Amino acid sequence: MDSSAISLLREYSVSEISYNIKNTLEQTFNHIRVRGEISGAKIHTSGHLYCAFKDAQSVLDAVCWRGVVSSLSFRPEDGMEVIGTGRITTYAGRSKYQFIIESMEIAGEGALLKILEERKKRLAVEGLFAQERKKLLPFLPRLIGIVTSPTGAVIRDILHRLGDRFPTPVILWPVLVQGEGAAEQIAAAIRGFNELPLKGSIPRPELLIVARGGGSLEDLWAFNEEIVVRAAAESHIPLISAIGHETDTTLIDYAADWRAPTPTAAAERAVPVRADLYQLLKALEDRSARALQRLYEEYAQRCDDRGTRLEQLKSLFFERLSQSLQNLSARLKHPYEQISLAEHQLQALTSRLTLIETRFMKDYTLQLNQWSALLESFSYHNTLKRGFCAVKNVHQELVASKTEAKKAETLALVFHDGTLMVLPEREKEDISPKPSAQGKLFKKQKPSSQGSLW
Repeated sequence: MDSSAISLLREYSVSEISYNIKNTLEQTFNHIRVRGEISGAKIHTSGHLYCAFKDAQSVLDAVCWRGVVSSLSFRPEDGMEVIGTGRITTYAGRSKYQFIIESMEIAGEGALLKILEERKKRLAVEGLFAQERKKLLPFLPRLIGIVTSPTGAVIRDILHRLGDRFPTPVILWPVLVQGEGAAEQIAAAIRGFNELPLKGSIPRPELLIVARGGGSLEDLWAFNEEIVVRAAAESHIPLISAIGHETDTTLIDYAADWRAPTPTAAAERAVPVRADLYQLLKALEDRSARALQRLYEEYAQRCDDRGTRLEQLKSLFFERLSQSLQNLSARLKHPYEQISLAEHQLQALTSRLTLIETRFMKDYTLQLNQWSALLESFSYHNTLKRGFCAVKNVHQELVASKTEAKKAETLALVFHDGTLMVLPEREKEDISPKPSAQGKLFKKQKPSSQGSLW
């Protein structure tokens, strides 16, 4: 190009050419989709995300403002293949162009599954999923901590199922269950429950349930985050995970002490059925009563057997003694000598018999006293003497629970040395007894000669 042509070219200032380049790029690439692998991802203290999109040959700087970052359903990490929607702009101060991200999504579930599998292998090598780390769940926890969203069907399903099976106090730690910040809140809730003092104003739960309803892989991604998995593995409180549906599996399921297929199943595993426990206790009570009755009958039978045997021995002894006397009498030559000898032998045998009988009676009397003392220790009155009492209503029926006691107008407390009439205390009710026509609460009952353990 000759000098005359060059002189005709428009002359730009640096700011002018920078503005024109910026305007051209923004008009040409004002709404585009870019696919690439995230590199150098860093969330600034301001909340903005700075990173780069790259492929095998090129790198494109990118920025995602705080408002967009908070709306993402996943946490961007290096190595993720994503598709970003936004625009190209320039930064005149450094002659750079960059991609302003307005929305971003994972480039297919395949990329997420690849990240998930790599993370699972790495955490498994550290031993976070080892079976020996898992703790036994309490049979009947006195307090349950729940980590989930305070709204939605999950918390309602858990509370409803707990109420049906065995009503148990719960503490809800409300958290986000998806989106930006969800993983941090879930991990903080698990650690927060573990840091509660045992006897503080807010007591520490004996069991934790981390729950969320069903959703896509991206929706459940917060429960695959490393910070959540580590918090679950480090929990000193036994933890049940209940994420999604039965076919959904997240990394927290491997670190939890027990994995429930659904939030409802988590509630069913957390507590037993109260009616079943009542039936079990009733069965144990019946077994104890039958065992005590069998023990009494066995000792009574043994006493009878010993008495019968003693009588048989005594009869046999006298029979043998009589036979011996007859044999001796036949061998005597003179009647007087035979009589005299027989008298001496009879006296000797009588002394021996008395001694033997005394010894037998003493031994068997001692055994009989021991068995009698043992039987007496199981008696109804001795049970009352040890500090127990039987509670009966006006119909002389046993009252076995607080609920039955509240229904009764009056109660009789049966002690070993007599009966005490009392009135059950009621809440917000007049507990003054109503006098009967005779002016007495009970007719005087004739004392029974035989009590009942029950």
